[in-house]
Amino acid sequence: MHLQNILSHRNRALLRELVATDFKLRYQGSALGYLWSLFRPLFLFAILYIVFGYFAKFGGNIDHYPVYLLLGIVLWNFFVEATNFGLGSIVNRGDLIRKINFPKYIIVVSGSISALINLCISLVVVLLFVLLAGIHLRPVVILLPFLIVELYIFALAVAFFLSALYVKYRDVSYIWELVMQAGIYATPIIIPISLVLAQSRLAAKVMLLNPIAQIIQDARYVLVTPSTDTLYKLTHNWLSVITPLIIIIVLVITAALYFRANAKYFAENV
Repeated sequence: MHLQNILSHRNRALLRELVATDFKLRYQGSALGYLWSLFRPLFLFAILYIVFGYFAKFGGNIDHYPVYLLLGIVLWNFFVEATNFGLGSIVNRGDLIRKINFPKYIIVVSGSISALINLCISLVVVLLFVLLAGIHLRPVVILLPFLIVELYIFALAVAFFLSALYVKYRDVSYIWELVMQAGIYATPIIIPISLVLAQSRLAAKVMLLNPIAQIIQDARYVLVTPSTDTLYKLTHNWLSVITPLIIIIVLVITAALYFRANAKYFAENV
């Protein structure tokens, strides 16, 4: 028991060190440093809002569309950052893996926590915009932390699967990059789900079965506007509502088993 406690303490210390290192290296040498974690989503938001909100008039029928858009961008950026970092985390830490014997999952978790810190900073900016926009916070806002946890677990599961897969197949990075480029349009971030709904109710339902789309729409519902279209509003079917959760659970189990089965070979292949 004593040895187990020592090992767990060592693992926690290593995790803290990796998180601190990842976060410092992310902005090392930049003049603005950590402020980039605020400026990046704000800059992207400004570009997308001007193009799609002002000129294309995508959000004309949505209350508080600027905040609605910003929240979607912030949540999507976290998913992209956590999964992209997770994808290369094992390979990038090859020297450490060959030198020290420790649970390899710590490397993937450290990157996801670093991305989570950035998400929390960005959400502070979102909340500031909420207050400036005069949005009335409803009691349902207490569900937002649970949605963030759901998003974190989903992103972490994807990161685990990609990190182990990338050790064997380096083409995974190019494939995932294409998936992420397509994902921003296949997810109701820029294009409101109401536009999809106007063309096909079935397509809108299928789109919202994607966990990231479900999380973003639910977060917009609880924080920005109750008029947001959610999976429950479209289906009124609890089986459909829990489908994204089932997908996440299956993915967590699959990713954990795949990562564990391949972890013993990481030192040889990285």
